[in-house]
This record gives sequence, C-alpha cells and structure tokens, in this order.
Amino acid sequence: MEAADKLKRIVEARMKLKSRFEEKMRLTPSVADNRPQGSGKLNRHGMPELPVGQTITHKWPVLDLGIEPEISLTAWRLILDGAVEHPTTLTWDDFLALPQTEDISDFHCVTSWSKLGMHWKGVRLLDLAALVQPVENATHILCYGYDDYTTNVSLEEALKPDVLLAHTVENAPLPREHGGPVRMITPELYAWKGTKWIHRIEFLTANTLGFWEERGYSNTAYPWRNDRYS
Repeated sequence: MEAADKLKRIVEARMKLKSRFEEKMRLTPSVADNRPQGSGKLNRHGMPELPVGQTITHKWPVLDLGIEPEISLTAWRLILDGAVEHPTTLTWDDFLALPQTEDISDFHCVTSWSKLGMHWKGVRLLDLAALVQPVENATHILCYGYDDYTTNVSLEEALKPDVLLAHTVENAPLPREHGGPVRMITPELYAWKGTKWIHRIEFLTANTLGFWEERGYSNTAYPWRNDRYS
C-alpha cells in the first residue's frame, strides 16, 4: 500500500511539473526550431536525424576527465537537494523502486560524432523532480558526478521525458567507462550535459555554470543550432 501511495504522489507531482513547464518545453529549439541545421530523415521531434557538423559512429567512444571512479551499488547514493520542498538521498534500491522508463534515443557528442538509436533504461529526471518537488522559482539544475564533474541544465530541458538517469544500455548494465552505474542522458542536447557517474542533482533558482561551461562551452548546447561554444 505504501508503494502504491508513493507512486500516486509521484504521478500527481509529475503532472503538475509537466503542466508548469510544458509551454517552455514546447518552445525549446530542439523541438520548435523552424530552421534547424542538419541532414537526414526527421527524428521524433521533427529535427534532422543528424545535427550539423556531426558524423554517425557505430562505436561508442569514451570521453571523460581522465578519472573513472569505481562505485559499488551498495555505496552509490543519489542526492537530490537545493531549491526543493523535500530533499532526499536515494540508495540503489530506492532508485530501482522508482518508475522505470525504457526509451530509444540518439546521443550527440560535441566532439562531432553521433550514435543513433541507443536503447536505454532508467529513471526520468521528471520523476526524480516529482519526488522532491522543486520550489516555484526553481529554474535550473546543477549535476555533480563522482569524478567531481559538474554541468548545468535548464529545467525546461531537464524535465523532458527522454532525459533519463540511465543504468542500462542495450539491455546490459551501463559500463563503468560510460558512467556506470548511472549517468544522465540528454538526447536533445549535446551529451556533455549528461553527467557520468552521477551523484547529486542540485535544484537552483538561478543558473550556475558547470565544468565545461566555465571553460567556454555553451550554456544551452543545442545540436541543431551548432551551439557548441559560448
């Protein structure tokens, strides 16, 4: 009964958040740009499958800061805090008890390669936000990895239904070199916005730059606008 009540609360809070940010999400460039740059058939959002300046790869290159932390499932924690009504820390079991989402989406790296049609399973960031309930004037999140990496994402991007904290890729546990046990994926933004080895999500009432944003990368990271650098 407790699990059913928790799910009901998450669903109700999810629908309120969706309603609150729906118009902003609908107007984001990766959905609404009427002159997107790219080539190929249209994806499910109406954008060219391959964004401008990208090349399709069938491999999955490994990119990181030179640190690949090893986190056991018993030690892994996800902190959800900042400008929220109900800050919390999730264990691995807590995380798997949340609604699980499977999705197929594309992965666009700022270094100019794209891997298409990747199969993911994980928890929507929307459902995590519903769990902690961001305050009314929350605008962004800052994500932290176990490797001390950070990146910022606006809430209208973070709350899209294809933004996942993924633990499974291609029906197998997410490999350590790709951010396992859990990484965030942002299919409608360049992939540096998806923190590997994710450890904390801080909700903010103002934008704060992350690791690459402080070093000249774009705040917004829209692939179909070639929006790589500030």
